[in-house]
Amino acid sequence: MKSTGTFVLNLALFLVLEAPVAAQSVFPGETWEYVTTDGLQTYGWSEEALDKTTAFVRDESNTTGLVVVDRGRVVYQFGDIEELSYVASVRKSILAMLYGYWVENGTIDLETTLADLGFDDIGGLLPIEKKATVHHLITARSGVYHAASYSGDDLDKAPPRGSQEPGSYMLYSNWDFNAAGTAFEHLTKRDIYDELQAQLAIPLQFEDWDRTVQKKAGDLTISQYPAYPIIVSTRDMARIGYLMLHEGNWNGRQVISKDWARRIASVVTPVEKMNPIDRRDGYFGYGYMWWVWDGPKAAGPFKGAYTARGAVGQWITVFPSLDLVLAHKTHNIYQRTTQWESYERMIELLFEAKGVAMPGPYPWQ
Repeated sequence: MKSTGTFVLNLALFLVLEAPVAAQSVFPGETWEYVTTDGLQTYGWSEEALDKTTAFVRDESNTTGLVVVDRGRVVYQFGDIEELSYVASVRKSILAMLYGYWVENGTIDLETTLADLGFDDIGGLLPIEKKATVHHLITARSGVYHAASYSGDDLDKAPPRGSQEPGSYMLYSNWDFNAAGTAFEHLTKRDIYDELQAQLAIPLQFEDWDRTVQKKAGDLTISQYPAYPIIVSTRDMARIGYLMLHEGNWNGRQVISKDWARRIASVVTPVEKMNPIDRRDGYFGYGYMWWVWDGPKAAGPFKGAYTARGAVGQWITVFPSLDLVLAHKTHNIYQRTTQWESYERMIELLFEAKGVAMPGPYPWQ
């Protein structure tokens, strides 16, 4: 394992790609294929422009791992992409993926209510809150504004408890997401981490997976529903993104159904109905625990794009129109954060390196 403080740019280890090969998408086996420096131009990337990306990432961000996958091959990497660390709220997008198999075989009925599940919480849930369904939990529309065992959400901006009918109001709440994890385990009789291993780590051949470091967390004196932190490497985050890019298909095997992969990355709450209101000034709507580019800014390379987002600098971003996946990590062991604005600039620089024509200003400009 490389030191967390060491940043290494490695553009080329294994394979020089010529133009005929460059048009074909591939899937990684035990390791990713790499495009060498000599092969970048034929693959449509500017080495000089990528050097600008490196300078920015090295000098202007706290990135500890970055992997860029174009048509199934790594065209750019930075930092320690093997390092295992916490991916924060990216965990929620991963849980959304795990739900699919169990929804489609009928084990999980998304219309099951909290009352049906027998769910309550510290100090009690209100009768109106118990009407919330599993579907409401995984789309952040439960109307339950009970405190969460694990921080990192918009609950401080929530309406009064009991004021919103379940399903009527989106609010990014860890109570929803943590209860969604408990509901998953309650209904499937399966541990989330065992499912992650069975559904993703094994079929996608994660290179750095360690089941033993995955442990739930949270203050259960605040809420009885714990969080399910997930610890993976940047290069395995890229495999998750590449699976989503291919709508659940992994080299001919439908790991997640196409319908479910499309469903979770589609808009449930459009940008103009996001809460709190200041989220409506952005460019993200919300799906099933995935953030989805939405509205007039979802144009050009951002058409159909979506991302998993985690605190202090964790992202898995998928650009279907470009056959492109970005996986980004900031290990916060040193109390460092990569701001979203820095990630936006990385996207700009990478698009420039790929020669992507923009229809107008970037969505955040």
